[in-house]
Amino acid sequence: MKKALSLAFAFLFVFTCLTPCFAADVSKIEDYKALFVAGEGPEVDGLSVDYVSYSPETEEGVKYPLVVYFHGMNQGSKPGAQIEENNFPLWASEELQSRFTNGGAFLFVPRSHEENKEYWDDKYIVSVKAAIDDFIEANKEYVDVTRIYVGGFSMGGKMTLKMATSYPEYFAAAFPMCPAYYPSEEQYKAIANMPVWLITSKYDVVAGYHVTGEDVWEGICNNTTVPESCRLTLFGKVCYPDGEKTPSNHYVWYAVSNDLFTYDNDKYYNAETTDANGETIILNSPNGVISWLCSFTSEYDGETTTFTDLAKDNEDDIKDLGLGIVGSIPLVFADTVVAAFKSLLVALNKIKIYLPSFNA
Repeated sequence: MKKALSLAFAFLFVFTCLTPCFAADVSKIEDYKALFVAGEGPEVDGLSVDYVSYSPETEEGVKYPLVVYFHGMNQGSKPGAQIEENNFPLWASEELQSRFTNGGAFLFVPRSHEENKEYWDDKYIVSVKAAIDDFIEANKEYVDVTRIYVGGFSMGGKMTLKMATSYPEYFAAAFPMCPAYYPSEEQYKAIANMPVWLITSKYDVVAGYHVTGEDVWEGICNNTTVPESCRLTLFGKVCYPDGEKTPSNHYVWYAVSNDLFTYDNDKYYNAETTDANGETIILNSPNGVISWLCSFTSEYDGETTTFTDLAKDNEDDIKDLGLGIVGSIPLVFADTVVAAFKSLLVALNKIKIYLPSFNA
């Protein structure tokens, strides 16, 4: 049973994540990718993690945030692949860099060795932390250790939650996207003081709101001590920043790569944001994910961290995820039907067919 569910889940990931991806505004994306340089962390228990990183233009005496970003499944097949199949390098653009504290940020993108069929296994937790520490040491004059942020999508959303709950004093805030993971109650308690922004889609049957997101958001809301600082952005249909539909509603990371705004810096398509108190959050450019991250600092002093050892894979994780995917299908279908019905009513009202007013 477990093997069958694993194969089914892998097929879903391959089907959705290997669908050709393209964004309309990619005129400078190759230039931004070229700004990332390769590196490798120290070996820990036989594993050294390679990464690519971006370093901002620095000024003497000024320190800058560090963003750690985890790629999703099928995007780590070889060194450098982790920034080839998504638009995260846009965070190296002049516009988005200007939104960070002191006008820039270091970007650190490690890689899971998928050529070995490894998808952010538990052994990567300590090795990734060692690679980050090594990178900070090499840039200690300029990295603000109180502003280390962590995010990632899909399997990388899983790793985001694993890292945050393993080193809760280390990260100032986290932004998991469509995480393929169910944290334990102990993990939620470990990050009770950490601001978390969950981004997911209710139409995503891979690792969307009805698969994992609802449980993750409930766990955050039930345990957080900073509900006003935690956010949920819930998408319907997922589009690129130009409004074109993405091949899969799993692809919420394209929105985050543009700081949750359109290419015109307007409100993003089909997305609503609330905090953990249920209050609606209206995002106005340039105050998106980056500004939210930069509003938080940790008490990490660059010296000591506590390793909780809470993020071990549960043997039932694959089974639970498989059941979550199956269970999400009727919910996603119902949401889709409701959205289509609302759109139909709006269209009919526009052509002046008499119908009760309906707010879509």
